[in-house]
Amino acid sequence: MPNSKSAQEGLEWTGRPFGGIIDDIKRRAPHYKSDFKDGLNSKTLGTTVFLFFAALANAIAFGALTGILTGNQIGVVEMLVITAVGGIAFALFSGQPLTILGGTGPITIFTGLLFVACGQLEIPFLPTYAWVGIWSGVILLILAFTDASALMGHFTRFTDEIFAALIAVIFIVEATHDTFLAFGPEGFGLSSAFLTLVLALGTFILSKILKNTVNTPFLRHGIRTILTDFGPAIAIMLATVFSLYFPDIQLSKPEVPEVFETTSGRSWLVPIFQVPTWVIFGAIGPAILATILLFLDQNITTRLVNSKDNKLKKGMGYHLDLAIVAIIVLGASLFALPWIVAATVHSLNHVRSQADVKVVDVGGQKREKIVAVRETRMSGLLIHILIGASLFFLAYFSLIPMAVLFGLFLYMGFASLGGNQFYERIMLWLTDPKLYPNSHYTKVVPVKQIHKFTFLQFICFIVLWVLKTSVIGILFPLMIAALVPIRLYISKFFKKEHIDAMLAEDEDESEQMSGGLS
Repeated sequence: MPNSKSAQEGLEWTGRPFGGIIDDIKRRAPHYKSDFKDGLNSKTLGTTVFLFFAALANAIAFGALTGILTGNQIGVVEMLVITAVGGIAFALFSGQPLTILGGTGPITIFTGLLFVACGQLEIPFLPTYAWVGIWSGVILLILAFTDASALMGHFTRFTDEIFAALIAVIFIVEATHDTFLAFGPEGFGLSSAFLTLVLALGTFILSKILKNTVNTPFLRHGIRTILTDFGPAIAIMLATVFSLYFPDIQLSKPEVPEVFETTSGRSWLVPIFQVPTWVIFGAIGPAILATILLFLDQNITTRLVNSKDNKLKKGMGYHLDLAIVAIIVLGASLFALPWIVAATVHSLNHVRSQADVKVVDVGGQKREKIVAVRETRMSGLLIHILIGASLFFLAYFSLIPMAVLFGLFLYMGFASLGGNQFYERIMLWLTDPKLYPNSHYTKVVPVKQIHKFTFLQFICFIVLWVLKTSVIGILFPLMIAALVPIRLYISKFFKKEHIDAMLAEDEDESEQMSGGLS
C-alpha cells in the first residue's frame, strides 16, 4: 500500500472480515443526524431542483439507449425505477451521500453486448442478465467485506484527473453532437435547428452566468446567493418557457412512456430458473467483467468526491458504499432493472452545488476555490424521491425540449472540468508563458517537465477515448486500472519532488512541499 498517510485515509486494509465496513459505519454514524440537519437550507433546495432534472435526463437517455440495445426488454421505465429506488437507498445508508448513482455508458454497452451474446447462444436474455447481475452483486459484496476498495490507495491524481476529464469531455461532446444533429436530415428543418441551438446555448450560458452571480458586485448578497443556488434550475425553467412561445416549431422531446409499466409489458419479477443449468454458472464469467466495471466506476468517482480539494470533513465510506451498490445491483437484477453506479459528472456537480466557494488570485489569474461543502443526505434523498414521483407524471416531462437538457449537460461537463489540474495544465499549452499562473506546482516544477508530464497524461486520455469508442469498448475499465502501473513507470523519468508536487492530494499539501524546497 502507498506510504502517504493522506492516500490511506478510509482506504486501509483492516485484516479482518467486514473491518472496512465497520470502520466506515463508526466514522460516519456520529454525523448521521447532522447529515439531514445540514441540508435544511436554500442551497440544498437549489441543488435538488438542478440535479433532479440532470438525473432525470440521464435516466431517460440511458434508459432509451438500453431499450434500443436490448430490444426494449429493459428501457426507460426500468431505468427510472432503479434510479429512484437505488438513489433513495444510497442517500439513506451510504458512507458518502454526496455521490449520485445513475446509469453509465460502459454498463449500458455491456448490457447491449450481453443481449447480443444471448441471441447468438439462443438463451433467454432476461434470466441470463439476472444471473450475471446476481453473481456480480455477490462478488462486489465479497470485495466490500474484504476491504478490496483499499486497492484504490494505489490510485493518485494522475488517474483521477484523466478519468474525470474523460467523463466531462464525453458530456460536452455528446451534448454538442446531439445539438447539431438538428441541422441534419434527422432534424425538423432550419427553424427547428436554429431554436434548438438557441435553447441549448441559452441554457448553458444562463446557467453559467447565474451560478457565478454570487461573485459579482450587483444586487444584494441574499439575492445573489439565491440566484447562484438556483442558477441551473432557473435556466432550465426559463428556456422551457421560452420554447413554448414557438408552438409551431417542432422540437425533439424526451421519449417517455405514457403509463407506468415495464417497457415490454413483461412481468416485473424475472423467472431466473427458466434457463439451462449451465447458464446459471456460466454467467460468472461475464459477471466478473461487470464487477470490474462497477468496482472502478464506483471507487474512482468516490475518490474524486472525497478529494482533499473539496474540503470534506465527515469522513469517507468506500467499503460501505461498495456494499450498498452491490445490494442495489443484486436486487435490481431480480427484476431485470439496469445496474446503477456512481455517476462521475453528477456527483462532482453535486459537490460543487453544495459548496461555498471564493475567488482567489493565483499568479494574476482568478479562479474559484472551495471553502466548505454542506455534506448532507437531504439533496440526494429529495432528488431521487422526485424521480420516483415523476413516474406518475411522465407526460409532463415531454414539455421540456431535449435542447434544454443538452444545454444542461454542456454546463455540467464544463463545470466538472473546474479545478481539474490536468485540464488546467493542458490550457498552459495555449497560454503565453509570461502569463503562466504562479500556482503550487509551477513554483517547484520546471515548465518543460510540466508539459512532458501533461503530454503523457494526454496520451493516456486519447487511448482511453479511442478504446471507449471502439468495438472492444467494454475493456476500457481495464485500461483505467492499467494507469496505475503506467504512472509508476513514467515516474522514473521525473524527479520525486516534481512528481510529488503535481500529484499532491491538495494544494495546501503541495504548498507546504514547495515551501520546504524553496
